Amino acid sequence: MSDPQDVSRRSFILGASATVAMSAGATLPALARDSEAALLVNLDADQAVARMSRGELSVERYATALLERCATGRALNAFITFEPDQVLEAARACDLARRAGARPGPLFGLPIPIKDSVNTRDYPTTAGTPALRHFRPAEDAPVVKALRVAGAIVLGKTNLHELSYGWTSDNRAFGAVHNPYDQTRIPGGSSGGTAAAIAARMAPLGVAEDTEGSIRVPAALCGIMGLRPTTGRYSTQGCVPITPLFDQVGPHARTVADLALFDSVVANDSRPLRSMSLRGVRLGVVRDYWFRDLDPEVERITSAALTRLQDAGITLVESELPGLAHLIGLITEPVQNHDVRVALAHYLGEYRAGVTFEQLVSQASPDIQEIFRSDVLPGGPNFVSEAAYAAVLSTHLPTLQRLYRDYFSRTGVAALVFPATMVPALPIGTEADVMIHGRRVSFETAIARNIAPGSTAGLQGLVLPAGLTSAGLPVAIELDAAAGTDRALLALGMSLVDVLGPVPPPRL
Repeated sequence: MSDPQDVSRRSFILGASATVAMSAGATLPALARDSEAALLVNLDADQAVARMSRGELSVERYATALLERCATGRALNAFITFEPDQVLEAARACDLARRAGARPGPLFGLPIPIKDSVNTRDYPTTAGTPALRHFRPAEDAPVVKALRVAGAIVLGKTNLHELSYGWTSDNRAFGAVHNPYDQTRIPGGSSGGTAAAIAARMAPLGVAEDTEGSIRVPAALCGIMGLRPTTGRYSTQGCVPITPLFDQVGPHARTVADLALFDSVVANDSRPLRSMSLRGVRLGVVRDYWFRDLDPEVERITSAALTRLQDAGITLVESELPGLAHLIGLITEPVQNHDVRVALAHYLGEYRAGVTFEQLVSQASPDIQEIFRSDVLPGGPNFVSEAAYAAVLSTHLPTLQRLYRDYFSRTGVAALVFPATMVPALPIGTEADVMIHGRRVSFETAIARNIAPGSTAGLQGLVLPAGLTSAGLPVAIELDAAAGTDRALLALGMSLVDVLGPVPPPRL
């Protein structure tokens, strides 16, 4: 467990920072009384950027509204590092530059929360683990550089599952992140802080990271949209790694248009996206893998979503992916558990973190130490040998990638469609078996079964909200498309959201 005094100190610091946001300068209390603040925090990223670029809205005023919203929602524990004065200083600099005649970039003045596993030059990068609590990288990760060049401001560093090694964001070192729709429940992980911040209207666009669902699970459980791009589309340099084979940074947002805006900046791909007719679009459905053993509410909402898509003219193509489950068992966790000990050690040395891999693990929270002893470190019962790893690279992973290529070629579908998770958000602290239709299902299966294949194969995945359960918890569908067709999938997503309809925002 983490040191209670240390957590208490951190809570005080964040609370004090939030108080500063509410009291520093004449504009802050005035805006707090201004009902326009509620309108500002609901702006999409492209709307906010357009208004700030034209000078209709000052960057400082917009940033202040978001900072107030962060203060209102601080019980969600979405941030590890949050410096309102720093954000306001950057906002004022943007306003001065625009008035001086500088040409606004595509993300001009937009405060963006960054997952705290992505290097930032002016904020610590902790990866949610005690040994990196005070680590300050010398420079931004390439993805952060691209955002800044486009005019964005770093809003803060968001909380996450420690070392990105889990799906709950129940961080034992910096405190659990809470789901905005029900604060007793998980937001998903590992990018839970970014997802909670976007869902709670603390910002419209944020940076997350996905090795095995860490963008998509939080997006699904927090009722927002998430894009895991094709592996390698965005640079993952300067990001705390698990495995270079699967790691991929990507965005969280509340609209597909904002996901596309992020993609255009970070991938330097500004090809326009246009809404498309859905009549005749083919989506693949593989029921014997993705649709088995679903929670009744997930099953109900997913079925209703598929019906709406069919009513809009989409053709659902029923097929199979034989051997998929067996291949995922051979590849997904063995690759991560093998590579993390090498990739993480390399990261610590390359960016001069000041600790070794062994020191980092020895200072990690007990739950993370237990996983590493069991699955990562030599001598553990699930340690991955070099021979087993070589078989993954030479045989199993190529077989999986070929299975997908053959599937897309054979069926002609634009994407596979399925429920992103088997269950809605579970209570914080639930990491044992869950009951579905009277059967015990492991927590890992319930959360990660559906998202694992796409990221393991290097595909892109787009998560779209599909509705709320009777208890008010979000349920989402995911669309996985062939590698390299990211802009086409985003264009499809823009049309699908019109059919799926909006999901009500959470009430803080």
